[in-house]
Formats: sequence, structure tokens, C-alpha cells
Amino acid sequence: MRKIVKLAGGLLLAMIITSSCKKENKPLDLNLTPVGSLATPNDNADVKLDPTSSANVLFKWDAATTDDSGLILYQIAFDKEGGDFSKPVTKVLSDGAGVQTQLTISHKDLNKIANAAGIASSSIGKLKWTVIASKGINAKPASASRTLQLERPAGFAENPADLYITGSATEGGADLSKAVKLKKVEDGVFEIYTSLKAGDYYLTDKNTDGGKKYYVENGIIKEGTTAVTVSGDVKAYRLNYDFTSATTKSMQIQSVGLYMSAYGTEIGTLSYIGNGVFEAPKIAVEFYQFSWGRDERYKFILHTAAGNEYQGSTNANNVAPAGQPASYFYLVPVTNSQWDNTYKFDPSADRKNVKVDVMLQPAAYTHKVTVL
Repeated sequence: MRKIVKLAGGLLLAMIITSSCKKENKPLDLNLTPVGSLATPNDNADVKLDPTSSANVLFKWDAATTDDSGLILYQIAFDKEGGDFSKPVTKVLSDGAGVQTQLTISHKDLNKIANAAGIASSSIGKLKWTVIASKGINAKPASASRTLQLERPAGFAENPADLYITGSATEGGADLSKAVKLKKVEDGVFEIYTSLKAGDYYLTDKNTDGGKKYYVENGIIKEGTTAVTVSGDVKAYRLNYDFTSATTKSMQIQSVGLYMSAYGTEIGTLSYIGNGVFEAPKIAVEFYQFSWGRDERYKFILHTAAGNEYQGSTNANNVAPAGQPASYFYLVPVTNSQWDNTYKFDPSADRKNVKVDVMLQPAAYTHKVTVL
């Protein structure tokens, strides 16, 4: 009896497998009628791109049809003005991983596509677009296409993730592996405190071979291998490069002053020593005697070619430094208020000499006071 049950079970399993195989061998229905019409945006619509915003453009179209309920995927193909979509600039899946009859695309991404299509920054150009519907290996473009007129802002479509400065005029010299890295302030914006001497330099997104190269011409950042020439004596600078607007700023930093609030004046000067560091080897410190006690508050003044800038604490009122985290010593731009956004010397600094370092480096803008 047991053998009969096993034999019957084996026959049943064979029938199920045979039936399953027959179903799998059924030919797929790839019949597809392409997208009939495009809805939005209108033909020749104008879009003024603002890639720094959260603005989007919505593309919509009528659904393609099929003889069964099979899955249809959609892509928008973008091409240059006059293109026939045989070699589109790019294709982008529709919303919902390709199943929805719409695509929401950001101004930032459209700016990249416009750049790839040869539309230069600070100019107006046109893109063609259509929708490709596909079912399996069967892909059919819509019979209709439309044109989108785009106005690109100044700036780069692709901002570098990192930025380095290199060349004979820089602190790292012409050795690319020793290129000096800039601080990334925000997406597309970089800053560095460094010195430049007679020679030349360029910018790059890698400190190895193969990186993109940039240079500055009349205050505008451009991509290319042209070097920037520097003349004159060595000087310390704050250099700022904004790739979102392709603009740059350069400010000479003459010195950094240690400002003591109670005296309302500077009690010492820090000079640039390299690698983004300003230092004073020895400054005499004496707290100011008030009726309620001795005052130990201080902050810093950057003396620039354009005037004075104050650097101090993120806190309007501070406690003593003992036991505080590293962020206590961080430097940010502050007002010239005598008492606000100051730090406090350690009590052991009173009537002593101190060594002061201001480190304006990519890792952090911070400072250190060492009692001698």
C-alpha cells in the first residue's frame, strides 16, 4: 500500500511539473501601441533654470496600450535640438521606477542634461523630448516630440565633490600629490586660507592624475588647463570658489589680532606660518580687574585688505573652557560687539604668557591657547 501511495505521489508531481513547463513555454505577448500624445509641458515652453532651488518640471503623457495586462515601462528621451533620438543625450525612467505616465525632474538635473546637450551656462538653448514605452524587449517611441527652451544660469552643471589647489605658486608646489585641499563650505562652494607666491596655479577635483582642471579668468571659474599666474611677494589669502555661480573671491589676510574685551583692544598679533595656521609664539595676558572679579574674555580680529573682520564663538555668552568639547574653540564670523561671542581664557593664563594658534583648515576653523 505504501508503494502505491509513493507511486501515485510521483505521478502527480510529474503531472504538475509537466503542466508548469507547458505554461512557461507559452509565448509572451509583446504587442504594444506607443504613447499617443504628450500632455505637459507645452511645446516650446520656457524654463528659467534655478538648480540651487527645489523647483521641478513635470512631464506627463497618455498611456501606451497593450493587448493584455502586461507591465509597460516608460522613459523620457532627451536630445539636442534637431536630433532624431537615434543617439539621445540621455534617457530617464518615469516616476514610480518607470511605471507612471509622468516624470518629475528637478531643475538641477535638467541643468545637467542641458549642459550635456551643449547648452552653455548663462545662455538659452533648446532640448527635444519624447517618451519611449517598452514591454519586454519591444520599445516604441511616441510619434510626437516636443521642444523645451531652457535658460541656464551661470555656474557648473556638475559641482566638484572636492577641490584642490596646486602649482608652483602654492604651498604644496607643483607636485600634484601634495595639492592643498580646500574646505567645502556647502555644495559647490569651497574656501581656503593659504599663501601664494610668484608662480602659477590651477584647481582640480583630484590630487591624482585624471581629475578635472579649472582656472580663473576675470573673476570667473572656467574648466580647462590654463594656469593662473601670480606675481610679487608671498602673501596670505582667503580664496573662495563658488561653482554654482562660477564666481571667485580673493582677500588678502594681513594678520590676526587677539582682542581682549575688557580692554577693548588687541593684546597681540598672530602671523601666518603656513597650512592655514596663524600663530603668536608668546603673548602676555593679564585679566582685567572689575569690582566683581577679573575678566578673561577674548575673540579674534582678521585684518584684511578690505578692513577688519571679527571671529568668535557661536555662543553669545560662554563658560570657562575646562571640560568643554572641541566645538567650544570653533571660529565663526561674529560682530564687533565688545562682549558678545567671546571665549574665556583658562584661569591659569592670568599674568602669564600664552602661545596662540588659529587654525583655518578644511577639518575645522578653530584655535588653541597654550599657557607657557
